[in-house]
Amino acid sequence: MSQENTPGHEDRTSQAESGLTSEDVKARVLAGLVNEVPDYSSRSLWQIFRANVLTLFNAIVGGSFILLLLLGQWRDALFGFAAVGNAVIGVVQEYRAKRTLDRLAVLESPRARVLRDGVVKDIAVGGVVRDDILILRTGDQVTADAAVLDGEGLEVDESLLTGESDPVGKVPGARVLSGSNVVAGQGRARVLSVGADSFASRLTAEAKRFSLVNSEIRNGLNRVLRWITWLLFPVTALVVNGQMQAQGGWDRALGSGTWAAAAVGAVASIIAMIPLGLVLLTSVAFAVGGVRLARDKVLIQELAAVEGLARVDILCLDKTGTLTEGRIVFDAVHEIAAPPVPGWRKALGWFGADPNANATARCLAEAFPADGVLQPASVAGFSSTRKWSAVSFGRNHAAAGTWVLGAPEMVLDGDNLDAARALKTAKELASTGLRTLVLSYAPGTLPAQGLERARLPVDPLPVVLLTFREKIRPDAERTLSYFRQQGVAVRIISGDDPQTVAAVAREVGIDPDGGYDARQLPKDPLLLEQTLENHVVFGRVTPMQKKEMVLALRRQGHTVAMTGDGVNDALALKEADLGIAMDSAAAATKAVARLVLLDGRFDRLPAVLAEGRRVIANVERVSILFLSKTTYAVALSVTFGSLLWSFPFLPRQLSATDGLTIGIPAFFLALMPNSRRYRPGFLKRSLSFAVPAGLIVTATVLAVNLYSHSGGHAPDVTRTASVITLSLVALSILAEISRPLNRTRVIIIAAMCTGLALVLTVPVLQDFFMLTWPSPALFAASLVIALGGVLGLTALAHVHARLYDEERRSTMK
Repeated sequence: MSQENTPGHEDRTSQAESGLTSEDVKARVLAGLVNEVPDYSSRSLWQIFRANVLTLFNAIVGGSFILLLLLGQWRDALFGFAAVGNAVIGVVQEYRAKRTLDRLAVLESPRARVLRDGVVKDIAVGGVVRDDILILRTGDQVTADAAVLDGEGLEVDESLLTGESDPVGKVPGARVLSGSNVVAGQGRARVLSVGADSFASRLTAEAKRFSLVNSEIRNGLNRVLRWITWLLFPVTALVVNGQMQAQGGWDRALGSGTWAAAAVGAVASIIAMIPLGLVLLTSVAFAVGGVRLARDKVLIQELAAVEGLARVDILCLDKTGTLTEGRIVFDAVHEIAAPPVPGWRKALGWFGADPNANATARCLAEAFPADGVLQPASVAGFSSTRKWSAVSFGRNHAAAGTWVLGAPEMVLDGDNLDAARALKTAKELASTGLRTLVLSYAPGTLPAQGLERARLPVDPLPVVLLTFREKIRPDAERTLSYFRQQGVAVRIISGDDPQTVAAVAREVGIDPDGGYDARQLPKDPLLLEQTLENHVVFGRVTPMQKKEMVLALRRQGHTVAMTGDGVNDALALKEADLGIAMDSAAAATKAVARLVLLDGRFDRLPAVLAEGRRVIANVERVSILFLSKTTYAVALSVTFGSLLWSFPFLPRQLSATDGLTIGIPAFFLALMPNSRRYRPGFLKRSLSFAVPAGLIVTATVLAVNLYSHSGGHAPDVTRTASVITLSLVALSILAEISRPLNRTRVIIIAAMCTGLALVLTVPVLQDFFMLTWPSPALFAASLVIALGGVLGLTALAHVHARLYDEERRSTMK
């Protein structure tokens, strides 16, 4: 329904006096014209569950798990716990982030103040309806888009919506936007738009669309899983046929019941091909990283976001609320009257203590404390139209006369020599990005009547110029210096004046080169990309321009992080590879961000970077273990299926070898410190070692089976010999990826060797894993073949080191 065709629209004059009646409110509620704020939270619990549980590989693993249970082979179904663990970690971590996000208020102010039935009432934000009369006072947050009816010195801060840090004066007829804050004065405003029709809701409509963070680790794993998907079904068919033929053919296997043994072998080959452990371990590494960062008040909204900052090469920063605290502070006094007029400090003290002072004047209170003695004879409150305020004191006061505080260009007449000199100085100060006010003096007093139409005294004498600046976060300069040392470029993108943004940039150690006015940004995408490469600081940037700038940087191949706190930042945060929201951010902005700095400390980001580097470097290290296993599992399945031989391992035996040579050591390796810088292409580097290593393992297992078949050894003995050979060669892979060895890594490898010896020699474990000690000749053959595999892996490691020398050295640090 159009909001123009609303009940009671014709009786606006009456409503302005007493507000809506109860009947008016009921009619608007029935018409749907209520201020119910859309839910900007991330995925629902069902969506989280579906994404983490209902996957193709979980279906395959679950089906295999159920099949083995039905066959009574629960000992061979141990792999099911890895799949369950992976799903549980993913669901729990994302749901915890969602709950934390949902607890964040949609608006900072939970109540709205409205005039109804002639009475001012406090109501819930969602209870505001179209045409309600909002009563706005200093400190209030505007809860719906509205038009000002009347006011006294009304100023609002719209920085969360537009990025403009300067308070905006509002006169009757002006529009105030939901999400903005009243910083000075008071007034009344009629609600124009509510709910999804408000400015903030329209601005964030596109940002509500959920999307996954761009993760190289996840992308690489998904690529591997897609390859396995294509291989899985034809290889499975080949293995199943080989298993059935090894049991005497399909008819005999089905008739005699030996098909059950064939099914167990087929499951072993299928599960071996799926790198469940790598997916689980990656989730664990992300989850542990998320827990560590949570202790530092960094909320990870999605597991893969842990790695995000480690890959970033350009960090885009909003100014207001990110580099600055979003408030103005007093900077300095610049005396221009010689000699200075007596009493000017007392006058400034009065302006700072005035309860109706605007945000800028209130900054004077700390530097110029009021003594409480001065009693004004007359006052002209600040007006955003006049851009000045004035006060007069009687002759019996130390500050007798009239004092005017305001914008130099509005207070001073350039025809006067003193005023011209002051205006020149003020312009020079303003060019550095400082906000400048002038305190001027005139004898006599302001008229006691008609103050709303007060006029300036004739030729007021400029006494001092006052400069103000935005409060820089104390950690900003140090944090940006760290990122520059780490090779991360910085772009400051703000909706504020370019000179103001440039001044902030200088304070945090960035050369702004004057600042670029985004109103001059080229429309052509190529020219926009060139501009972003050549400039660092941008002002007067609109929300859509922020989004386009992020997209332009990504088109150039950059990995982009974007920080912000305003609704105007939401679209850019959405399109960035990694969106980072401050604690003061609008709820919609927090919802689309991947990271939320819960305590607003900018210096938390280096810890995020370090944690991301640890995760990426360690996952790359251990991925070689898992991908080599996937390689030899596929190769063994194809080879043995083509030869119509039984698969050389039982599922439980693979569970043991996987745990000792991959799973357990990989867990510890993945959580070790690792500070190497990120380098793209981890999957290529991993596969270039893992694939040849997997083929070497395949060759050794095949050699053992050929020797065993030629000697007429029983199947259980052959499987044990295969386990010995596979384990020794796989432990060699573990040793290679652990280089350079230190005490901890040596202990891990030694512990795995001890575990293997226990599995092979302890009777209880032998019985559980169905291991039968081979004959001396077969055992010796297994050791010799394994030694050949170890030598082959050593040669592979040397070749790989020469091809990827720099990457290998940095990876193994």
